[in-house]
Amino acid sequence: MNKLILIPLTFCGLCIFNHAVSAQGTAPQDGVKVGEMSVFRKFGGSLEGQAAQQYVQTIQDAKQKHALAPDNHPQVIRLRAIAAKLIPFALRWNDRASQWKWEVNLLGSKQINAYCMPGGKIAFYTGILDTLKLTDDEVAMIMGHEIAHALREHGAERAGKTMAANLGVKALEIFAGLKGYDPALAGAVGGGVAKVGMLSFSRSDETEADVVGLDIAARAGYDPRAGIALWQKMGMASKGAPPKWLSTHPAGSDRIAEIRRRLPEVMPLYAYAKGVKLNDLLAYQTNVKGISPVAYSANEQPR
Repeated sequence: MNKLILIPLTFCGLCIFNHAVSAQGTAPQDGVKVGEMSVFRKFGGSLEGQAAQQYVQTIQDAKQKHALAPDNHPQVIRLRAIAAKLIPFALRWNDRASQWKWEVNLLGSKQINAYCMPGGKIAFYTGILDTLKLTDDEVAMIMGHEIAHALREHGAERAGKTMAANLGVKALEIFAGLKGYDPALAGAVGGGVAKVGMLSFSRSDETEADVVGLDIAARAGYDPRAGIALWQKMGMASKGAPPKWLSTHPAGSDRIAEIRRRLPEVMPLYAYAKGVKLNDLLAYQTNVKGISPVAYSANEQPR
């Protein structure tokens, strides 16, 4: 049985506010462009209260198992430091995020997994840190991605889409019955179409989280090119059986292509955060052999 290690962290609201104020007006206002948040999230409702309850239960379970790790755990200190840099630049994506009680936890498990629940409840599994030997930039790519899910309210969006799909299937059954067809057969066909649609929506959310996460991490001073190395590492670790974290994600090659396409939008943000010119940035080199350095030129243009 894997030992659970849980380290709760509640960020000081005043600290977040101060960081956010200092971040505004200093970083360039351009960056990635994504559409408005889906209207379906309104049907799903706010999940922040439910997420907070689940989180409290997780903490209580950990305390009962005497699995609460000390604050000086090296990985906890590291995760907290990265989160503290990302959060101020996340607030611009969701007005309510400044009121969230952000927390960071480390879960002792071999799973390659990480998440951010609605309301800013972040958790990393030791498996994703240890197996992939993540650099700070790569941790920031994952954390930014997961934070983006919460900011863009993808959980509520999926809940809303599921509700709409179920209503659509029910309406199809009623219509089929009125026309003299088998309602059960019509419902089965409609349900199959709905599942395919939900899979597509989920992948769309994952791509959006990648893009928004790149923006957040770049503004915080983390190299967006680390996302390319990260997904190369993930491909090496999956060995034909994708980890749980990849169950609904687009293929690694597709993600790498999208990250490369977005580099012209986020690399200026990263260079600004580092206080250097674009062409003075060295290529990104990860810590695993077999993965080539990732370079970028200021002459590259958005495609």
